[in-house]
Amino acid sequence: MKRGKAWRRLPGLVAALATLVLVGGGLVGTRLATAAAAGCQVSYAVSSQWPGGFGANVTITNLGDPVSNWRLTWDFGAGQTVTQLWNGSYTQSGAQVTVTNVSYNGSIPTGGTTSFGFNGTANGSNPVPASFALNGTTCTGGMTPTTPPTPTPPPTTAPPTTPPPATQQPCDIYAAGSTPCVAAHSTTRALYGAYNGPLYQVRRGSDNTTRDIGPLAPGGVANAAAQDSFCAGTTCLITIIYDQSGRGNKLTQAPPGGFSGPAPGGYDNLADATLAPTTVGGHKAYGVYVAPGTGYRNNSTNGIAKGDQPEGMYAILDGTHYNGGCCFDYGNAETNSRDNGNGTMEAIYFGNNKVWGYGAGNGPWIMADLENGLFSGVNQKYNANDPSISHRYLTAIVKGEPNHWAIRGGNAQSGGLSTFYNGVRPNVPGYNPMKKEGAIILGIGGDNSHGARGTFYEGVMTSGYPSDATENAVQANITAAGYR
Repeated sequence: MKRGKAWRRLPGLVAALATLVLVGGGLVGTRLATAAAAGCQVSYAVSSQWPGGFGANVTITNLGDPVSNWRLTWDFGAGQTVTQLWNGSYTQSGAQVTVTNVSYNGSIPTGGTTSFGFNGTANGSNPVPASFALNGTTCTGGMTPTTPPTPTPPPTTAPPTTPPPATQQPCDIYAAGSTPCVAAHSTTRALYGAYNGPLYQVRRGSDNTTRDIGPLAPGGVANAAAQDSFCAGTTCLITIIYDQSGRGNKLTQAPPGGFSGPAPGGYDNLADATLAPTTVGGHKAYGVYVAPGTGYRNNSTNGIAKGDQPEGMYAILDGTHYNGGCCFDYGNAETNSRDNGNGTMEAIYFGNNKVWGYGAGNGPWIMADLENGLFSGVNQKYNANDPSISHRYLTAIVKGEPNHWAIRGGNAQSGGLSTFYNGVRPNVPGYNPMKKEGAIILGIGGDNSHGARGTFYEGVMTSGYPSDATENAVQANITAAGYR
């Protein structure tokens, strides 16, 4: 996003009740058990099927007294077996399945929920279990829809022929939706279930040596203890945010462009590695704290959308850390670090800048930086449907395809996503068709405007325009990750 001179120094996928969806020739169902005063409500959704197998998501709502540990049991009615399960531990004896909590999700307050997912085998029919019991109390009543549901047509893409990995993370979900990640950045956790490489690199001030920080286990949370040990008694900066997609789209210190940064050679500053502590699933981790003057970039990427090609992106941000400076962005930008005109960017913006565009209230807003404009909808300035949003942990989404784009957002700790805009490109010249260039930026504008502040925890960019259903499943994964 271009700044004028005055700005140069400014600082799970769980189906609805009683829905049935025809997938690959089989019925996929959700059955809801509503408890009596004692107890519980269980939503069981078959999310995918393939020859001989299926995937399912289960959500437990506690309607009784708070529990500190839980055990859910049910019987399969057609010989199904659980083969892989995440966000819980399981045993199976004959038809009976028992799932118990893991260390980070044992507590369910009154009215609270927890969820887990699994893969299983099924030969022939795959009926939804008839009943469930939580800690020995049956969740009873309302197990059958009062009116027959109407099947919907099969999806346009074929169901997977092999089961997904044991632990699905956001990029596994995007891949299953035929919109794979082409960049995946996080300092807090792995974004693929099987990823066990470095997440980020830190450099300590005492001797300028570096250390890669990886996850505690494949698909897991970052090993913050390794950072703490390496950085003890000195300062540490985040020098690299690695790309988990395998395409090499890592983020490093942003070079000078239309604006020069405050670091030697006109580069931007690097983030202090300790200023954004958090916990994910009960484990300590660190985000990327962007102060004005800080920025990361990659101008030579692989697989990022160019021109009018479709793409999607999400970022998990601190919704309380922002300003009106230009521009706290994550996404697609110019490859020469300069303002190359309308439509040469497509990035998530977060903040309360009102110079180019804004939404309802006083901000902050999720908007799209499309170059020479922060857009909250079809209009160049005000769009009433883009609300102020400031959750402590915030999911922000922007996606675009030929003459169509959308803004979505929600609370990264609970609940689903809302759509704030879904329609044609802005009604001013230069944005249809788009002229995206395919660089990646974090914390800055496309021309290296570096007056903004914010905090980034994780984010991805995809090849192709993700469906709302895919993004909803990603949001379920995010809320289950346990940012606190």
